[in-house]
Formats: sequence, structure tokens, C-alpha cells
Amino acid sequence: MTAAPNPLLVLDVVGLTPGLLAHMPALSAFARAGSTAPLDPVLPAVTCTAQATFLTGATPAGHGVVGNGWYFRDLGEVLLWRQHNALVQGEKLWDEARRAHPGYTVANICWWYAMGADTDFTVTPRPVYYADGRKEPDCYTRPAELHDELVGLFGPFPLFQYWGPGAGLASSRWIAEATGHVLRTRRPDLTLCYLPHLDYDLQRFGPDDPRSHRAAAELDEVVAPLLEEARALGRGVVVLSEYGITRAARPVDVNRALRRAGLLEVHTQDGMEYLDPAASRAFAVADHQVAHVYVRRPEDLEAARAALAGLPGVDLLLDERGKKEHGLDHPRAGELVAVAEPDAWFTYYYWLDDARAPDFARLVEIHRKPGYDPAELFMDPEDPYVRVRAAAALARKKAGLRYRMAVVPLDPAPVRGSHGRLPERDEDGPVVLCSEPGALDGRVHATEVKRLLLRLAGL
Repeated sequence: MTAAPNPLLVLDVVGLTPGLLAHMPALSAFARAGSTAPLDPVLPAVTCTAQATFLTGATPAGHGVVGNGWYFRDLGEVLLWRQHNALVQGEKLWDEARRAHPGYTVANICWWYAMGADTDFTVTPRPVYYADGRKEPDCYTRPAELHDELVGLFGPFPLFQYWGPGAGLASSRWIAEATGHVLRTRRPDLTLCYLPHLDYDLQRFGPDDPRSHRAAAELDEVVAPLLEEARALGRGVVVLSEYGITRAARPVDVNRALRRAGLLEVHTQDGMEYLDPAASRAFAVADHQVAHVYVRRPEDLEAARAALAGLPGVDLLLDERGKKEHGLDHPRAGELVAVAEPDAWFTYYYWLDDARAPDFARLVEIHRKPGYDPAELFMDPEDPYVRVRAAAALARKKAGLRYRMAVVPLDPAPVRGSHGRLPERDEDGPVVLCSEPGALDGRVHATEVKRLLLRLAGL
């Protein structure tokens, strides 16, 4: 009979770096009592790719998650922030754990690609999309009865504090409280918890701003009870981060460059322009500091390269050889992969006149935009009536009416932090901390996290 596995709590503290630990006394004490090491990420250093790598031990070439989204060639659509776990190819950590210990139980509290995963307990953000177009905060759980249990204890999942101009501590606190509840009541062998709070102010203000340091201190106060609860329950704890956020205040319009070169096409409805990926000879899916450039025909590859090679802010253009060297040679990847310079990041914008921008451009609309938009963290600073209009939209929402929260700026200038490229210094990169002294000996690569967790579990 095999021995029972060592129970583990894994906290994904997004954006945690050695520099931020100085503002987090509970996590700093945890690191001193245990062990710590630099964590080398894969490219791109973004959430979905990092988490898929942690749980499979593979690079994007193996698990297929080449970014937070990509161009689905068989659908002719750009789709970001999908949720189905089948998109992650390869064997997951719990599959291997269950071979060694049948009955191994896993809880996933807000790690990505949660839906459809073969986990025992699942909690993930999932809005209610009403038939009249309203979107209301909620979450998906498995088993289903866990939903009303968590909502009854902690209130509805705070979706509008999870992303958007109102993003803040409330969402991470809810996730931490839900995690503590699952730990106490379900006692899973492995608990995965995703805490996004550092993502917000570090992108808004940059990593060196006092407001970002305050955000780190706030999150530390939320993490401290979880660390204590895990200790009381006899659980090992691993704290890791997916990437570090560095100062980046130079937006780079890769799609506009491709459009000016005659490679990107749009179609127009009601005076608004929409990206036409199936008709475009080349276009980019921008994702922080990395952009997948999809080129429809081989004969257009050099034209796409020429359009971007001299664009200020573009550091690298990876071709097939470059993608292979970085573990990005998967069919979902673009024919070219652009990497931004350290102080730059890529916009998704493809229109040349803001008057022609689609209406969703001014909304928090992560599923309709064909690329990542950090401007969604802001209310338009150039609109003197933006808060009045937001209040009016909120009043309609509370009255049960359809509403349109059009507050997002079309000028990306307020953004001060980004990530995605590989870090140049350990101080700017992610870390891994462990409650077990001596467990971490030297650097840990993201592809080694799966094996580390299995070893700490005694499997």
C-alpha cells in the first residue's frame, strides 16, 4: 500500500518578484523559513502559457498554449481567454499523480483552463450572460453545490474587481477566502490558488511606483492567513509567480504597421471597422510584449517581416528557427513571433482613425478584442464626463436595464508596466518559494515546476 501523499497548497502570486518581497513581510518571513529560487519562465511570459507549462512540464511547443489567445485557423477567429482545459495538450500534473496514488484529489481555485479539467473541486470566474445582453458577476464551480456555498459565505464573485478599471484587492481576497474554505472542508491533496492582485497597479503605474508597493503590502495581508491555515493543516506550501512586470511605457502599433503595408484588411459595419483575419494577408495577435503574426501565404512572409523589422519598439522577429529555439514551434503560433523591446509593449489596435474604432474598443471586452488591451485598467483620463457616464450606466444596471460602460481610453499612454519577454535580470523575474528548507537548490525552470510539485508531494 502506497503512503499517503504530502498535501500541498500552491499559490500563484502573479507578478511576484524579489524586489516586491521587500514590501511583503509575511511572504518574506515564509521565504526565510523555507527556501527560495529564481524561476525562469518560458516565452511568452504570460498567464495562460505559464500555467500550462507549470502543470504539464512542457514548453508551448508541447502543450500548445502559445499565449493568452491565438488565431484559431479552423474558425477564422481570434479568441483570447478561453476556459476549456482540452486546449492544454499533454499530461497534467494530476494525471501523473493519480498513477502513483489512485484517488489523488485536486482543487483548482481560479487557475486558468479550469472548465472541463479532471479536477475534483473547481472554482473559476464565469459571468452570467443574460439573453438581453446584460453581464453579471458570477463563477462556475464543480461540484455544482459549491457555488451556493461560496456565494452564501463570501458573496458573489467580484468580477468587476477581477479585471477592468475597478480591478483591485476584492477579487484576490474572495479567491483566498474560497481557497481557505475548500482547504478546511474538502481537504484536497493538491490545492491550486491564483491571486491576481499584483497584475493591476504594476501595469497601471509600473513596478517602482509607491502605489504598486502598497498593492504588494495589501496582497501580503490576504496571503498571510492562508499561509497560517496551511501550516495548521499540516500542508506544504509552494508560492510561485508567472512573470515579473517591468516598466514599459512605449506602445507599439504592430497591426497598424501591417495595415499601412497593405497586409491587414478590415470590413466596415455601421461606420465601424472590424479586423478581417481570414481576408488579411498578415495580422498580429498582440499579447503584452509578444505578438503572434499570422501570415496567410508563404509569399507574404517577407513583406510582413519588412513591415515590422524596422518598427521602433520591436526587438525580435522569430521565424521558424527562432520559434524552435524558444519552444514556440507549435501549429497555433504565428508564422512570425514579435518580441518587444524592454520598455515597449504591443497594442491590438488596427484602425487608423479613432472615429472608425469598433464600439467594443471603449469597453472592457476581453472576448471581442483581437488582442490584449491593458487600457481596460483605466477610465479615459481625457473624458471629463467619464465618471458621470459610468454612474449613469451603473444606475441602469441596478435597475435591471441594458447598459454600456464605455469608459476605456483609446489612447494607451497611461500604461506603465508590461511583461511577456524573458527577463534580463533575476530582480525583474518571477520567483518560487517553498515551505520546506533546502527543497530548492539553484534555479528552477518553468518546465521543472511539475516535477518539483510531484517530488514535494512524495510522488
